Amino acid sequence: MSDTGIGVSVLRKEDRRFLTGAGNYTDDINRPHQTYAFMVRSDRAHAVIKKIDVSAASASDGVLAVFTGQDMVDAGVNSLPCGWAVGSKDGSPMAEPPHLPLAADKVRHVGDTVAVVIADTLNQARQAAASITIDYEDLPAVLDMTTAEASKTLVHDDVPENRCYDWEIGDKEAVDAAFANADHVTSIDITQNRLVPNAMEPRCAIGEYDAAGGNYTLHTTTQNPHVIRLLMGAFVLGIPEHKLRIYAPDVGGGFGSKIFHYAEEAILTWAAPKVGRPVKWTADRSDAFITDAQGRDHVSHAELALDKNGKFLALRVRTLANMGAYLSTFAPAVPTYLSATLLSGVYAFPAIHAEVKAIFTNTVPVDAYRGAGRPEAAYLLERIVDRAARELGMDQLDIRRANFIPNDAFPYQTPVALEYDSGDYTATLDQALEAADYAGFGARKAASEKAGKKRGIGFSTYIEACGVAPSAVAGALGARAGLYESAEIRVHPTGSVTLFTGTHSHGQGHETTMAQLISERLGMHTDDIDVVHGDTDKIQFGMGTYGSRSLAVGGEAVIRAVDKVIDKAKKIAAHILEASEADIEFTDGAFTVSGTDKSMAFGEVALAAYVPHNYPHETLEPGLDETAFYDPLNFTFPGGCHICEVEVDPDTGNVDIVSFTAVDDIGRVINPMIVKGQVHGGVAQGIGQARLEGTVFDDDGQLLTGSFLDYTMPRADNLPSFTVGNAVTLCTHNTLGVKGVGEVGAIGSPAAIMNAVHNAVAPFGVTHVALWESGVKDISMPATPEKVWEALNAA
Repeated sequence: MSDTGIGVSVLRKEDRRFLTGAGNYTDDINRPHQTYAFMVRSDRAHAVIKKIDVSAASASDGVLAVFTGQDMVDAGVNSLPCGWAVGSKDGSPMAEPPHLPLAADKVRHVGDTVAVVIADTLNQARQAAASITIDYEDLPAVLDMTTAEASKTLVHDDVPENRCYDWEIGDKEAVDAAFANADHVTSIDITQNRLVPNAMEPRCAIGEYDAAGGNYTLHTTTQNPHVIRLLMGAFVLGIPEHKLRIYAPDVGGGFGSKIFHYAEEAILTWAAPKVGRPVKWTADRSDAFITDAQGRDHVSHAELALDKNGKFLALRVRTLANMGAYLSTFAPAVPTYLSATLLSGVYAFPAIHAEVKAIFTNTVPVDAYRGAGRPEAAYLLERIVDRAARELGMDQLDIRRANFIPNDAFPYQTPVALEYDSGDYTATLDQALEAADYAGFGARKAASEKAGKKRGIGFSTYIEACGVAPSAVAGALGARAGLYESAEIRVHPTGSVTLFTGTHSHGQGHETTMAQLISERLGMHTDDIDVVHGDTDKIQFGMGTYGSRSLAVGGEAVIRAVDKVIDKAKKIAAHILEASEADIEFTDGAFTVSGTDKSMAFGEVALAAYVPHNYPHETLEPGLDETAFYDPLNFTFPGGCHICEVEVDPDTGNVDIVSFTAVDDIGRVINPMIVKGQVHGGVAQGIGQARLEGTVFDDDGQLLTGSFLDYTMPRADNLPSFTVGNAVTLCTHNTLGVKGVGEVGAIGSPAAIMNAVHNAVAPFGVTHVALWESGVKDISMPATPEKVWEALNAA
């Protein structure tokens, strides 16, 4: 076994350049004769564009060009495409209104782009943009998705009732029958607060055109370069893929918000040949708040039917999902196939039915944000389970244990399409309880009470789905791209290796983890392995990184490519060692003839492949370079138990998270250190949603939380020290046994935190019914001091 292989906390290879200031981000790139673009944004949520006067801007110093939406329409530029189509329950297709890179007829949210100014310097472009005059005819703004269907105002004239689709999943008749025979029904209303992703690195792009070869290059901050090339080249600008290079260098965080094809990418690529020079644009933070796709923003009503012993009989859910003003790349899939299909959670539900209506509003588009539908499902389910326990007078752990899917039920078919392959939810819960010292909670609670604080504990036993697959099934469900992954292993003559992976790293540590897979298989040190990603001119077609797919899908492609290398190398070694291929064993980086001391090091075989003097030319080509594509048979299903303890100050309503324990089953752990870092980051974002974050729009559609002065990001003093552990059941349908870790922290944590807050405000033994009679409603996210204080003082 390699000392840098699987299961070892290898220090991150990529951190050498990041910690020494040698990272190469898109804004670090400057091309010869580069120009600068400034985007002119709408300052209103909904209006007709009657006239745009760019004459003064065009005549300004240093300005090379000013383009409007009509210029792009006249040039034949198409709408930004949506990558996932979701049909309505009546069989009709979803409404898919056009989304032009530059608005031509109407603006539909504050921040909608209406013009671009390109100049020699950024200051010249900004100053010229200020001289553009736009004559708007203001229209009423549709801002509340709960009333949007009844509104007389339409976000898009050809989309009646502002409804994108009306979708359903599950057996409605079976659910209705279960509710008719239920001993108890618990209901809850859930609001998923809208979030701004706020990656550390704002979006940035550089469009470039080589007139001699007719080739385009787009440097951009994206999580999936090949998908951007496909969407922008084939559908928006009509550029053949072999003439379009997408290059995503180091990317400073994404959290889903850099998956999508954005208008600025198309604008810059289209404009570059028009001005004959490269064109660069970098968002400032104000831009990011009103143009980056935002997350969550669902309103749901759920009902849980139970028998007298607390066994679940059925679940019924109705959700309104805000799409914003336009369909972002994968937005339709988030509340449907990435959320409603997870409503069974870790529980053995006999029946589930869910309805989802997707609604257009005059707000920033909404799409995947860390977890992408899975946090929404887990939060709804874990909140209603806690409420049911309270109403039935049950312990919140007992009701969960009574309804867990038993270990002998796997593979387990849920009522909402998915089939889970493995899990041990009881063992995960038990491990988390021990790690959190649940037995000592009573004493800690008493100590808090003595100090004048209210202490609560909350649990979340969740599941998620990663590595969306297989492509054929996803395609049948509306995906407009394949969902496989690719890897090329290029062995050099001296035996070192370069991996070209179709996944993309933007903070996850792929250059280390992927190298560890190769290190384990080939018996070499990770220092002898380079990982290359993010450049469509170098990488075979790949699908990028999102949905915690990189190891479960991309890692399996790596292993398959490595195994092809080993198979070929065995043939070479057998020829040179004059042995049967069946007698060649490969262990610890050496090929050995079984039962003898005859052997060759991996590097020796690699050299023979490239200097083929003694070589089986009749059956093998020279070289040692193999490619593999992997299309999974199923999702993977990480799960876990998160336990949160809070102290609440009854005088101020302030919530202090005093401890947080996360035990996650992510399958086989490749790098424990990186896994802990991923969980820490996800939990921090979950704390942000549960305690602090949320967008606020005024009645005119202006974003009031449009800067870090008003949008409350979690800070170090909001976070406790985390206790992180792993329970392990292996995925059964990939050879690595991995399930995925990138989103687990953000999926399990919000419900654990909010259950803890409710437990502190109303300890178990005080029913929700009693609280309602005294005026207390559920506390919605974020649990601000004001909300918590009001709940405490209404009790």
